[in-house]
Amino acid sequence: MTHGIIECVLFEVMDVHQFRSLALSFPGSVELPHFERTSFRMGKKIFATLAEKDGLACLMLTPEDQDVFVAMGKPAVYPVPNKWGEKGATYVLLADVDDGLLGDALAAAYQSKSGLARK
Repeated sequence: MTHGIIECVLFEVMDVHQFRSLALSFPGSVELPHFERTSFRMGKKIFATLAEKDGLACLMLTPEDQDVFVAMGKPAVYPVPNKWGEKGATYVLLADVDDGLLGDALAAAYQSKSGLARK
């Protein structure tokens, strides 16, 4: 699937291993530890984290993108219930989310942190 200038491969059933592969498919993305989670970064900026035991991802979206993806992905996609959530941090339950929606949301998170313009 193509997301503007970013192309990624989507899977029928999303699990933590496939999420990791998808997050690392973006140009320049790296995986680093972040407290009890795994972070995915573009440069020094985190665009997603993964809590493997919980099958839970957190995407760093813009508040505008968060509104769109939450509306399209309820109940599997929802704002983090704190100040980070007000800034766009969004939880995604991997077992329950549509993989196409997740691919689009992850691309939006990556693009917002990488400085790449979305088309």
